[in-house]
Amino acid sequence: MDEFEIERIADGELTDPVLVEGLPGVGHVGKLAAEHLLEELDSVLVARVYSQHFPPQVTVEDGTTQLASAEFHAVRPEDGRDMLVLTGDHQAQDNEGHYGLTDTFLDVAEEFGVESVYALGGVPTGELIEEYDVLGASTTDSLVEELESVGVAFRENEPAGGIVGVSGLLLGLSGRRDLDAACLMGETSGYLVDPKSAQAVLEILQELLGFEIDYEALEDRADEMEEVARKIQEMEQGTPTPSDEDLRYIG
Repeated sequence: MDEFEIERIADGELTDPVLVEGLPGVGHVGKLAAEHLLEELDSVLVARVYSQHFPPQVTVEDGTTQLASAEFHAVRPEDGRDMLVLTGDHQAQDNEGHYGLTDTFLDVAEEFGVESVYALGGVPTGELIEEYDVLGASTTDSLVEELESVGVAFRENEPAGGIVGVSGLLLGLSGRRDLDAACLMGETSGYLVDPKSAQAVLEILQELLGFEIDYEALEDRADEMEEVARKIQEMEQGTPTPSDEDLRYIG
């Protein structure tokens, strides 16, 4: 197996597509957003990227295995721009792998005619929040203006420490290829998987690209996570002594 290996699965004809990346990260915001896109819109798996820099493992589903990889799906919504959606379960385990994989991802994207890139992710606040802002970063001033017009916030020196992993490198390496690129980062506590932050990011992307999707599945997941957050807050504030009524269950 090569260090970076591309498996081409289908042609997936796209017209003037944008690359949308959502890999695991803070709050799993980008991954949740990309996966929701694929659940809500018709898509075709067009390529997989394998690498020795991914964790040494396979996933198992219904007894069958799949080597760790990243996947590209071609999406042609009825409304809005065509998309090449990149997602997966892993990022690279080392710096060399991050650079090599991101270059490989951009090679695939350019094969499909991509000239614009949107990386999706989360930015940690360190606390549970109610209102979810989406922060931005981009490679050009004109893209900053476009993002600001749809409600993306640009704050001095945020995110602190910059943008790491594939999302950050997509901006850095896209600029070297003369591709326009932006990162949309939903605010999130950083403690839990955050469907609400993923929805906030997708709503911005929807404004930019013009597609239409339903958010019911994300909202249901958000309700589940709010219940988890409530229980965590109760634990932090001190667990109350159970009453006799609470102890009657025997299992």
